Amino acid sequence: MKKKYKIGYTTGVFDMFHIGHLNLLKQAKKMCDYLIVGVSTDENVMNYKGKTPIITFKDRAEIVKSIKYVDEVVPQQNMDKFQMWEKLKFDVLFHGDDWKNSDMYNDLIDKFKSVNVDVVFLKHTDGISSTELIKKCQSK
Repeated sequence: MKKKYKIGYTTGVFDMFHIGHLNLLKQAKKMCDYLIVGVSTDENVMNYKGKTPIITFKDRAEIVKSIKYVDEVVPQQNMDKFQMWEKLKFDVLFHGDDWKNSDMYNDLIDKFKSVNVDVVFLKHTDGISSTELIKKCQSK
């Protein structure tokens, strides 16, 4: 069995919520007692993706908050996950394994080691993404 953590944290845009999002939240909750989810604000998404989400922040946060695996939703106003740790003091950061070995996450792993926080990569659901869903909707 995998290690059980007290407080877990994960983040996402959660635009066009799909089974991959649900799978990630379900996997994360199995590994912690309390799961906090940072939902990217519209401004944050515009800053790092250069586009506005299809679904507003308020609605995306409400959708995520209603998922039974989620204990708390907070706005993710920037990409600084260490800054969020300073506020929330979580024990583990969860992320999809599609980011494993990226420069951004390799740096984060080292930074979080210094405060005894684990970074756990969860299996990414193949064949589904919000970007692909949006493209399908736009092509019809």
